[in-house]
Amino acid sequence: MAIGVTEQISAEAKRLQGAMSSLGYSLNECLLFAPLTLRINTLKKERNAVILAHSYQRPEILFGIADFVGDSYGLSVEAKSTNASVIVFCGVHFMAETAKILSPGRKVLIPSLEAGCSLAESITAQDVKGLKAAHPGVPVVTYVNTSAEVKSESDACCTSANALKVIEAMPGSEVIFLPDVFMAQNLRNQTKKKIHGWNGKCVVHDTFTREQVLEYRRAYPGIKVLSHLECTSGVIEVSDFVGGTNDMYNYIKASGAKDFMVVTECGMSDLLRQRFPEKRFITPCSMCPYMKKINLQNVLESLESGRFEVNVPEGIREKAQRALDKMIEIGK
Repeated sequence: MAIGVTEQISAEAKRLQGAMSSLGYSLNECLLFAPLTLRINTLKKERNAVILAHSYQRPEILFGIADFVGDSYGLSVEAKSTNASVIVFCGVHFMAETAKILSPGRKVLIPSLEAGCSLAESITAQDVKGLKAAHPGVPVVTYVNTSAEVKSESDACCTSANALKVIEAMPGSEVIFLPDVFMAQNLRNQTKKKIHGWNGKCVVHDTFTREQVLEYRRAYPGIKVLSHLECTSGVIEVSDFVGGTNDMYNYIKASGAKDFMVVTECGMSDLLRQRFPEKRFITPCSMCPYMKKINLQNVLESLESGRFEVNVPEGIREKAQRALDKMIEIGK
């Protein structure tokens, strides 16, 4: 029996090394992951579970156990289309809440309660109520990187890809846009509407500077710079492309360029290097401490014990669902 287990772990390690072939993992390193990925992949079948992994996750999660990899909202949509009874979200808490909003009949688990988000935690539902009182009748557009309670106080949600389209679709000449201060500033430069913002920031994108990008451009002539809409306007102004993680991925996939600078969380570069080994990625590393709270061990424990389950009160869920539905309606 022991020989059989050893052979299974060896085969799993070789599979992992192949799945991460462009990232330089040795077989010995993969042997450390293999017992956990082997057990997780077996257990998720037994539990009828689907594992979602945001693009910022660790390589052993992205390539070892994930059924779907992508951005937060897109992953929740993917999960909804499956027949899984359990959704394990390898991301941060607001993402798991979104999965629960879209799939209320499924059990949604997040492996660590420490996987929060500086941007989502910068604003509460009470803050939104205060803004609405200060600007009566002005529609509220809320970025998906927020709690279910904040979404429930909104007229429409948006992603980094469709934020401008959603803002333009709102009635009147003003909108309240929440919660990212840099996104609000970047959107002000693209619309004639008056935007009332909030001082929320992402700890990852707040660190990048215009000078940093220009220095990389000097060091790597001809490099294509892709920046997230959560970056400062100074960074955006010296970028070739601006969007969310999926937008960046699709741009790189379609581009004939060879060298890219990806101005977002450095875990994204692991995904890109593996998917596009023929291209070169220069990544100024800024790591999300919350995303990295998820690891193979706590994913396994979550599947084994059913912890930590994410629930959204039905009244809040229904109102948040309406805001998400409004975004989809505008997108059509």
